[in-house]
Amino acid sequence: MHVFVTGGTGTIGSAVVAELLGNGHTVLALARSDSSAKTLADAGAEVLRGEIAEPDVLRAGAARSEGVISLAFDHRGGADDLARAIAQESAMLAALGAELIGSDRPIVTVSGTPWVPGRPSVESDPLPIDGPVGGRGRSVRALLELAARGVRATAVRMPRTVHNEGTGGFAGLLTDRARRTGIAGYPGDGSQRWPAVHALDAAVLFRLALESAPAGTSWHAVADEGDAVRDIAAVIGRRLGLPVEAVPADEFGPFGPIFAMDQPSSAAYTRETLGWQPRHPGLLDDLENIRP
Repeated sequence: MHVFVTGGTGTIGSAVVAELLGNGHTVLALARSDSSAKTLADAGAEVLRGEIAEPDVLRAGAARSEGVISLAFDHRGGADDLARAIAQESAMLAALGAELIGSDRPIVTVSGTPWVPGRPSVESDPLPIDGPVGGRGRSVRALLELAARGVRATAVRMPRTVHNEGTGGFAGLLTDRARRTGIAGYPGDGSQRWPAVHALDAAVLFRLALESAPAGTSWHAVADEGDAVRDIAAVIGRRLGLPVEAVPADEFGPFGPIFAMDQPSSAAYTRETLGWQPRHPGLLDDLENIRP
């Protein structure tokens, strides 16, 4: 399959491009800079120059493909920028989806695992459509609804930490803060759980969804259902030689309330239905790669 990929140079995207190329697919990847274009070309992808804010370029890429994987999300920091990034992502998905209507071609987009009080979230749980990130839930829902218009649209939901070689996701943010402050801190009592997945395992699920997932479905790329935050901080502290302490949630800024939530997630249905089996190190083992 010839696959158009956006966001192909990020932690997830670079793994997805390699996974596709290593399993008989070809890749057309969007690149907005010379450095991104070189990275993608060196990986073996064909490059389409342009940006996710250019709907004509997006539609041209989708028109040249037999399937699409959309991973790009241009959030550079701050609440105002988050709103801009969400609106941009929504417009991107609308443009890509419109090009595929009536074709029965697949498009796989990325979203996050939802939070469900009192239990791990599952694939059938709806995404939130209100609050600061509700726009992402609404845009994913709109894409999945294109299943009724001849688009094999699916979503792969990612956990809070997507890691590789000890970096990435919420755990990576804890590591960055520990380096800055000299304390491997965690909010609350640290018993709250965060789900996680290795980027290389997540990439396999994107490929499986592209190849065979039914239209209108959502899947969970969750390898670790939930690691206690104090256990995550303990590994970070040991690797960096720093004390491990509980700190007020407000010290984590806008992430504080989210960091303090218990948010485990299950991928049992995904594993059973698509045959996805994570094979790379779990988060706590992968954090052993943190360099002092």
